[in-house]
Amino acid sequence: MNICVFLSAADLDDRYTVPAREFAELLGRGGHTLVWGGSESGLMKVVADGVQESGGRLVGVSVDFLAAKARTNADEMVIAKDLAERKALLLEKSDAIVIMVGGTGTLDEATEILELKKHGKHTKPVVLLNTAGFYDGLRQQFQRMEDEGFLPLPLTDLVFFAKDGVGALAYLEESAGHQ
Repeated sequence: MNICVFLSAADLDDRYTVPAREFAELLGRGGHTLVWGGSESGLMKVVADGVQESGGRLVGVSVDFLAAKARTNADEMVIAKDLAERKALLLEKSDAIVIMVGGTGTLDEATEILELKKHGKHTKPVVLLNTAGFYDGLRQQFQRMEDEGFLPLPLTDLVFFAKDGVGALAYLEESAGHQ
């Protein structure tokens, strides 16, 4: 399965890097392909290293203004002209999406993917990997949106919140079996 992962390119502490590495190793050992932003820095590097060292493939989609930070030994690397094209290519090249910890770029990617799913532009499973409770506030906000009628379909049809990589991958593999 080609699994797109949206995540930070920042250097983060062990409470985020250790679970990210564990998830990456699960992907690699499972024979999955990581589709990611292509960066050779921060958490993106941690995950790419883990997948590659565990036998998985790497498909990167960088963007022209970050091309100098792109991983040179990925199995495939595409350079998009802008962030909009990058997001479209990441979605196109993937069978499922995992949103890991990140900043405004990750949040932008997450909300766009969910908006596209809400409007039926894709039916791929989406997982929010809630490492160390990072997305507790967002989960609460999404629940409020659902409770107060802002979502036209149940939150559970849009996104699955996983507390760890094992749960995230199990959900994706189960979802893939039903598509």
